[in-house]
Amino acid sequence: MNVFFSLLLLASLEKCCDYIKVYNGPSIFHPFLGEIKEFRNQSFKSSSHDLTVVFFSDHSVSGKGFHANWLFVEESCGGNMTDWTGELFSPRYPNNYLDNSYCTWTIHSTGNTTVSLTFNDVDLETCCDYIRVYDGPSTLHPLLEEIRDYRNQSFKSTGNTLTVLFYSDSSVTRRGFHANWIFVATHPQCGGQLYDSGMFYSPNYPNYYHDNAYCVWFLSAQQGQRIFLTFADVQLERCCDCDYITIHDGSSTGYPQLGKVCYNDTTHQAFHSSSRYLTVVFTSDFSGVSHGFKAHFTSSLTANEGSVDCTSDNMVIVLQSSYLNSLGLSGNDLYVDDRLCRPNISSTEVVFRFPLDTCGTAKEMINGFVSYTNNVRASPSQSGEITYQSLYLLQVGCRMEPDTIVQIFYKAKELVNANITGMGRFNASIAFYTSRNFTQQIYDSPYEVNLNQQLFVQVKLTRSDESLDLFLDTCVASPNPNDFKNRSYDLLRNGCPRDSTYLSYTNGVDQYARFSFRAFKFLQTHAYVHLQCKVIICPDNDYNSRCRKGCQYRRKRSLDSSYNTNTVTLGPIKLRGQKPVAGHGVKESEKSME
Repeated sequence: MNVFFSLLLLASLEKCCDYIKVYNGPSIFHPFLGEIKEFRNQSFKSSSHDLTVVFFSDHSVSGKGFHANWLFVEESCGGNMTDWTGELFSPRYPNNYLDNSYCTWTIHSTGNTTVSLTFNDVDLETCCDYIRVYDGPSTLHPLLEEIRDYRNQSFKSTGNTLTVLFYSDSSVTRRGFHANWIFVATHPQCGGQLYDSGMFYSPNYPNYYHDNAYCVWFLSAQQGQRIFLTFADVQLERCCDCDYITIHDGSSTGYPQLGKVCYNDTTHQAFHSSSRYLTVVFTSDFSGVSHGFKAHFTSSLTANEGSVDCTSDNMVIVLQSSYLNSLGLSGNDLYVDDRLCRPNISSTEVVFRFPLDTCGTAKEMINGFVSYTNNVRASPSQSGEITYQSLYLLQVGCRMEPDTIVQIFYKAKELVNANITGMGRFNASIAFYTSRNFTQQIYDSPYEVNLNQQLFVQVKLTRSDESLDLFLDTCVASPNPNDFKNRSYDLLRNGCPRDSTYLSYTNGVDQYARFSFRAFKFLQTHAYVHLQCKVIICPDNDYNSRCRKGCQYRRKRSLDSSYNTNTVTLGPIKLRGQKPVAGHGVKESEKSME
């Protein structure tokens, strides 16, 4: 039961000195609900079984006093909220909520306004109880987030309505939650549906945006395409929880968040959708504004229009002649950022092929990836000569993963010696050397060694690049080239030596890493041993990168998420130029096409 206390009549009180006070509980030491000095039809509801009412008058001047009614009511939760501002809380808050609660609140604004909802306190049984916020008038609309703990969460509806669902199971209750909502006036020229490619801006850009902005852009492309989003300028209030941009990988804000942009940071702010949709949300709070942002988005070509791929050494751009013809262009019209780089032209396709560090290709680290970008441009002419009035056609790029796995194997023999090298998907190779000087590489295959012989290994970038560092994160030995988990032996794990004979010479500060260890017969039963090493690539000028952190016995989750990308291994290992064994090469679907 709750106590519902309604003040029906208050004739008069001496406003300066006499008052009524109401407390949420059995004494004045419980939460204070309000003070009454005049008639305003005030009502109060307890969060548990008790209310305490205190009347005070001083030594002079008296009035008619007050009249009030109280009523016991059954516990209830949820409802339809239409006031322009108000608060939500779990049943009995701040006391523990009940088991088996299921409450739904619908907050509905009217006119040209949206709903802004902020959670000020959340204390739930995190395993089993939760709050869900939906962008619409029911739980059938897009889910914005599920809340199980307090992280100062705020939400804004894209329309007039938000729905809040609270659920608790049959055991363990806690304090619950408290939230406030307010209706926010929307502004014109904010958000919208955008297609294919183009630019969009914060309201009033480059002038100051307004307080309480909530803008949602829904970006879409043709079927089979993906969207590439970059921020050319970002100037927001220097408070990442106040004004910010969020990017969602899908057609609404209910899809996973790819990232958050705030302050004035345009570094590493490039985002790729996994489908034809991307949703961008700009949020500003009630105080502090700046110039805002400018964003550019493009869509990839479909498979029957063109593709771009990067090998260890080259960028290869393929455009179908039928696609160019639809634009009124031919291969003779095309060039890249270096005007002297021209394509090979056939009847069906136009192909650019050049080394990654030529033809004007730009390289940078974006979101933990090494990114190579260029532009295909066109200057239509009758003669095929390049003119200086270029027509922008296509941005192309390759994204190289920051980690890879390279693998070699050797054969343990009682009396002999030898080697075979291999290459991982990222620009790295691994090889045995004859000594710690690492001057003479061993090319024999297989590498047959004596037990306890000291082996010298070098892992390096296939193409020299002094701006990158290579870090050996993990090296594992196994008798099975397809299984480095169940029957494996760690030489190195998370940058930490696990084998007593492992000795590192260079790691994490150059474009190569070197180490040695003593040969062993795996589990004394397998003569052939495969060695697999996980490599991480970092920019040389980033002194906070994983490469510079060295051994980490307990890898922080944030570091794992920054560097954990899909990798492939090649095995059995083949020398460069040999055809990979079926099932061990790079899958076509895993190649990057931007």
